[in-house]
Amino acid sequence: MSSNKALVSEKMATVFAALGDPTRLKLVAVLCAGGAFSIAQLTAGTDISRQAVTKHLQVLADAGVVGDIKRGRERLWQLEPDAIAEAQHALARIGQEWERRLGRLKAFVESTPG
Repeated sequence: MSSNKALVSEKMATVFAALGDPTRLKLVAVLCAGGAFSIAQLTAGTDISRQAVTKHLQVLADAGVVGDIKRGRERLWQLEPDAIAEAQHALARIGQEWERRLGRLKAFVESTPG
């Protein structure tokens, strides 16, 4: 179990949980396009209310995936690239661990008389 803890921290579990919702994942995809967007911009052309988008953005912000900046009276939301990079790195470590384990299993199966 300690090896699993090293692969994914509690912080990363929070990030993955935040990204596990389809609406939040769509918001992240929009923010990945670059720039900072207002709630009005993020809800334009969707059937999602501003209140719902605000709640989803808050979950993402609590996980460190997005952040907001104030410009006048407006709050603009943007992606926090370090959090995405950390998540990508965590997934890569998990993938490497799976490859290692599958390699051991393959070696075992091939060395076992049949």
